[in-house]
Amino acid sequence: MVRIQRRKLLASCLCVTATVFLLVTLQVVVELGKFEGKMFKNSNLKDGHAQMEEEPIHLHPFLKREGLTLNRKKTLAADSYPIMLWWSPLTGETGRLGQCGADTCFFTINRTYLHHHRTKAFLFYGTDFNIDSLPLPRKAHHDWALFHEESPKNNYKLFHQPVITLFNYTATFSRHSHLPLTTQYLEGTEVLKSLRYLVPLQSKNYLRKRLAPLVYVQSDCDPPSDRDSYVRELMTYIEVDSYGECLRNKALPQQLNGPASMDAGDFYRILAQYKFILAFENAVCDDYITEKFWRPLKLGVVPVYYGSPSIADWLPSNRSAILVSEFSHPRELASYIRQLDHDDRLYQAYIEWKLKGEISNQRLLTALRERKWGVQDIKQDNYIDAFECMVCTKVWDNIRLQEK
Repeated sequence: MVRIQRRKLLASCLCVTATVFLLVTLQVVVELGKFEGKMFKNSNLKDGHAQMEEEPIHLHPFLKREGLTLNRKKTLAADSYPIMLWWSPLTGETGRLGQCGADTCFFTINRTYLHHHRTKAFLFYGTDFNIDSLPLPRKAHHDWALFHEESPKNNYKLFHQPVITLFNYTATFSRHSHLPLTTQYLEGTEVLKSLRYLVPLQSKNYLRKRLAPLVYVQSDCDPPSDRDSYVRELMTYIEVDSYGECLRNKALPQQLNGPASMDAGDFYRILAQYKFILAFENAVCDDYITEKFWRPLKLGVVPVYYGSPSIADWLPSNRSAILVSEFSHPRELASYIRQLDHDDRLYQAYIEWKLKGEISNQRLLTALRERKWGVQDIKQDNYIDAFECMVCTKVWDNIRLQEK
């Protein structure tokens, strides 16, 4: 009887063990099925091309126009649009759909798109342009576009014909660029007409008791234009207050020492006390005009200008600046400045345009009116946005022509 009970107990244990084993096995099979289902679903997403990140791709922080934000379901949508690959990682964006009027392009710095069949244009930033690192071999359907706001001092290679002619489209300081940046340091006509910092001539004459007629502020010494050599010679014929690192003979207040202070109101008020500002560029190139020229005009000071040979095309009026190129020697320039310093009527003629708020240069007015970007204006695209859209539109124009 005892043996029978033991056999029944053993049989019951075996049944329970078998049942538990079957349940565990069934659970494992179900989980494996789920895992294989996920793998199968993910494999269906692959299209043989380089995959974009699944996380949403955000708009360029400076983008003012409407953009298209991609979510998980739209990450492959870029395959339907031309790809604009920033070979220089200027924007830092791994991917963004940008809307340029009726045209849409995909902008990225991801070099895995180098051989993508939708890649149509390569965008280069001049400062980072390196002839030893280019997307070669160049394909027939690849456009190259250059954005470079600096002078040849920044990257001299770009200003040799064999290099500059590599680009289909350019955005440089030259008026002959597809997107000219000649007025990149000028906000608009209103700042030229503004009397905010203007010091009356009578006050400037009084300040002359302790200030020189000329002021010079440069901390980038001995550039290609050799401006310091000229100013050093000029100083032997007329008094010049020099606040920068170059030829310094006068100190700025402690709080204004540093590059960030160059656009500070207190710095502007110091410069506005002078009658003349030496506005010398670091390079001598047609249409290369920086804040060194526009700043004195905004402050109501007469610029003594050395730089762009074509500067006369950009003056607010015929008599608004003294051009160094019109004097054969620094001695002659110094003599002319002394004459204006002692004759209020002659000096006043150089700021008459500002006092009346009249800009007579139609070329300047047209350039400011027609440019498709703004300077320090959150209501407008900046010039990088405008450059991207210029290239995007050009690429789409080519696509439409090929379709015809």
